[in-house]
Amino acid sequence: MLLGIDWNVTSEIIEGQPTPNKYGLLFVSGIIIGYFVMKRIFKRENIDEKILDKLLMYVVIATILGARFGHVFFYGPYWDVKDAFGNLIERGYFSHPADMFKVWEGGLASHGATIALFISLWFFSKKVAQKPFLWILDRIVISAAITACCIRLGNLVNHEIIGLPTDLPWGFRFNQAGTEYMINNAHVFRHPTQLYEACWYFLIFCLLMYMYWKTESRNKPGVLFGTFMILLWSVRFVVEFVKVGQTERDTYWIINTGQLLSIPMILVGVYFLAQGLKGNGPSRASGTVE
Repeated sequence: MLLGIDWNVTSEIIEGQPTPNKYGLLFVSGIIIGYFVMKRIFKRENIDEKILDKLLMYVVIATILGARFGHVFFYGPYWDVKDAFGNLIERGYFSHPADMFKVWEGGLASHGATIALFISLWFFSKKVAQKPFLWILDRIVISAAITACCIRLGNLVNHEIIGLPTDLPWGFRFNQAGTEYMINNAHVFRHPTQLYEACWYFLIFCLLMYMYWKTESRNKPGVLFGTFMILLWSVRFVVEFVKVGQTERDTYWIINTGQLLSIPMILVGVYFLAQGLKGNGPSRASGTVE
């Protein structure tokens, strides 16, 4: 007999009511926790709280739109998929453009959210905060780590982004996952990849909090940001090895789409961490890259 956990938790807060659900609650909880983390940081550095309220708006909009469009463009499907008789099997986003905006139907990509956040925070740093871009990044990543943890817990209660079959004693049987995850018409124990990532993201959050509050890393532009990028995306890269691929091409590629998208993120982190540790990062006064 295999040891494991029968995961029957539903995403509904109130049975029979599809919204609001636990995923949405955890998503919002992550943003709220991140807000209070940034509030403490702003208070320490004597930054007006009004700027923080504007930062929240930039972050929320960029996260939702970036995650959604990241899923659309990185994972698809792009065009309608039909069988030999012309029956629609799967709707494509480019065939039905309005579907791109249907966030409630699922489909969010963290890589897309990250790219959108970079763009949004660059505008925020120049137009609102009037602070160097890396000053914002070095602080926002602390909140981003705990928010990512909450989002992965949301994926857990949603029975999505699950792992490959396993006989390890901590395997989860996601009984409410889609039928495409069944083997011989039954759900099997799988790696709880959402939990793997959530735990690591929480540890990254704790490390970044320590670095900011207890070390001089906050005064070395790029160190906190670089550390976050290396650790978070390295975790994502490794966990992908035991995760079910999200696209058809992932079944025959050596590394999957999520891993390919993680590599440049890791390299960005390596660059900024190295520059920050050497003291060659962007100037604190001007925010320009030397």
